[in-house]
Amino acid sequence: MKYRRDFLKRFAAGIFALPMMGWGQSMRKETNTMSSKIKQIKPLGFQWETADPFLFCVHHEDQYPKGNEKLGPDTSLQGRYLGQDFIVKDGFRMYHGTEVPGFPGHPHRGFETITVVREGLVDHADSTGACGRYGNGDVQWMTAGKGVQHSEMFPCLNSEKDNPLELFQIWLNLPAKSKMVEPHFKMIWSEEVPKFFEQDENGNSAIIEVLVGKFNDKTTLTAPPDSWAANPANHVGVFNIQLDPNTKFILPKAEIGVNRTVYYYSGKGLKIEGIEIPTYHAVEVDAAQQLEIVNGTEPGKILILQGRPINEPVVQHGPFVMNSKDEIYQAFSDYQQTQFGGWPWPKNDQVHARERGRFARHSDGREEVKS
Repeated sequence: MKYRRDFLKRFAAGIFALPMMGWGQSMRKETNTMSSKIKQIKPLGFQWETADPFLFCVHHEDQYPKGNEKLGPDTSLQGRYLGQDFIVKDGFRMYHGTEVPGFPGHPHRGFETITVVREGLVDHADSTGACGRYGNGDVQWMTAGKGVQHSEMFPCLNSEKDNPLELFQIWLNLPAKSKMVEPHFKMIWSEEVPKFFEQDENGNSAIIEVLVGKFNDKTTLTAPPDSWAANPANHVGVFNIQLDPNTKFILPKAEIGVNRTVYYYSGKGLKIEGIEIPTYHAVEVDAAQQLEIVNGTEPGKILILQGRPINEPVVQHGPFVMNSKDEIYQAFSDYQQTQFGGWPWPKNDQVHARERGRFARHSDGREEVKS
């Protein structure tokens, strides 16, 4: 209980507050001499800036060592500010974890999290009773709605070898009419994610993964019922594209009025419409025009976020995203009174048994088990 009280004190003090970010005027790179298809190019930090309807994206990449008996890193944690460890040391961060890296139980209201795990595994538990272990290509989608607590821990399951982790967590906003809907937990397993190849005239390949939405004739599973992405007219998409060296790839156009950003997160020498993009940079583009993307001499990776903007006021404080300050104050009050349903798990940093594979148990008791 002491850990939980300390955690909530840090939360109340605003330690977990994240500033709302947009395409700031002072950060813009002038594009007057660029293609009309490219609006802005800017570097990526730990927290990636996104365009409406998204709130932000975080790219976690940690090289965790072998695991110990508690599923934490089997190495000294001396010299870390445990509970608030966001500085890479020895290749990894503990984040808000003290034994197991990750994010112990914390509340959300008013938006959705989409967690795309590229490598490694994540243990989920929440206040509705849902839980799971997912990763290595799986996508977990949680609608926070009127309020939920959840934990996301990164167990070091392998005791004989390292435990690398790479994931994206994407915050997708909810419109005002859906801010107070019931929470929802959804899995899109890697086996269900549409993946296809495209080859250019020289035989170089691109692998396209349709994580959310529709890409050409490929469509992923339906979004949660109250999501902005549930309406096809909003053209919400999350696509991960891997490019062989020297591949030429045509990104098809989307609808007029859709925001689209291309995140170049791995590789060297990528060009969009003939303009070289520095590694680990974001490119805001005109979604209504197709783009020619030419990769450099190394394998390249890009993430694409797109969607029709919600175009409503956004007020955020820490894990709450609403439309007004009064609604934020109400969210704090509600959380203090109800704990958004409480915490039904024995530990705030809940992890599952080492021997468990990938699985999901929903709040209604329904269970999915994967190999």
